[in-house]
Amino acid sequence: MMSSNARRIALKATIAACIGASTFFMTIPSAIAAPIVKLRLASALPADANSSFYVWYEQFQSNLKASLKDGVEISYFGNGMLGKESDVVQQVRLGGVDMMISGTSIWATLVPELGVLDLGYLFKNYDHVGRALDGKAGETLSGMLLKKANTRILGYGYSFGARNVYSKKPIKTAADLQGMKIRVLPNQNFVATFKAMGASPAPMAFGEVYSGLQMGVIDGLEQDAANVLDAKFYEVAKYGALTQHVFAPLVMTINNNSFERLPAEYKAAFLKAAADATTYERKRALEAESKAFDELKKHGMTINDIDREPLRKAVMPLWTTFTKQYPDTKAIVDGVEATR
Repeated sequence: MMSSNARRIALKATIAACIGASTFFMTIPSAIAAPIVKLRLASALPADANSSFYVWYEQFQSNLKASLKDGVEISYFGNGMLGKESDVVQQVRLGGVDMMISGTSIWATLVPELGVLDLGYLFKNYDHVGRALDGKAGETLSGMLLKKANTRILGYGYSFGARNVYSKKPIKTAADLQGMKIRVLPNQNFVATFKAMGASPAPMAFGEVYSGLQMGVIDGLEQDAANVLDAKFYEVAKYGALTQHVFAPLVMTINNNSFERLPAEYKAAFLKAAADATTYERKRALEAESKAFDELKKHGMTINDIDREPLRKAVMPLWTTFTKQYPDTKAIVDGVEATR
């Protein structure tokens, strides 16, 4: 039979063990606590270092980790896993998908005024894009998207290069474009721009372009250098002309209700992480374009710089047509011109 002294010792040991276990279990939640906010981000491009979308996302995630630790977790769904872009923009508007990275063009399906950024020769270069969209023009467009689609713009990035013309025969002057059948995005501004430039625009799915060039269905395409390289169009289009007709920006967006789910103390850090990621992505985009041109030349493509002023003059009347149709964009065009 245990003595009273032994019982006291055993009781103390039991109490100590219980206190230790309690302390252990109390520390577990802080060690394995789930992120406070989980968000889903949709992208049409893969999780790849050569993707402008993923470059932004990866840097954004890194910035968030540094400032908020595990407070926000963002899952990247690339390659259109959450649906076609035309469907995803609706889902972001409704809150079914929290975030999206895309070109600005797709948002014009919900807010037509954003189509102003697809007007030919609106921008001089990507530095001009940045100055304009970091200022009043960008603020105005952001306000429109928030009001009409309940979606907040986190930043305007750069595509991996300006859009130029790549063709089966050389284009050395603006006149050489006359009558050429050029594949364009199925977008009314792109179609109108190439008609004004004297070409015959041919809206076509991206996946049909290579065979279209092979079979002579089209004479060329308009695209950025990085995508021309990735798709190996240099095998069937040996010439590039630096028309630089569109500097299509990227746009990083979040459903406003999803943004409001963030704790108040997180919001400033979240927005700063996005702004810093945008600055980083822009730098990477300019480097990617230069590298892509070097690679295209190594593959035997001839790149011709051309006088773009005749093309710009031919396209500028379209600005007036667009701003008459969407009067709120007149101030945007004027603001972009003022930063040229």
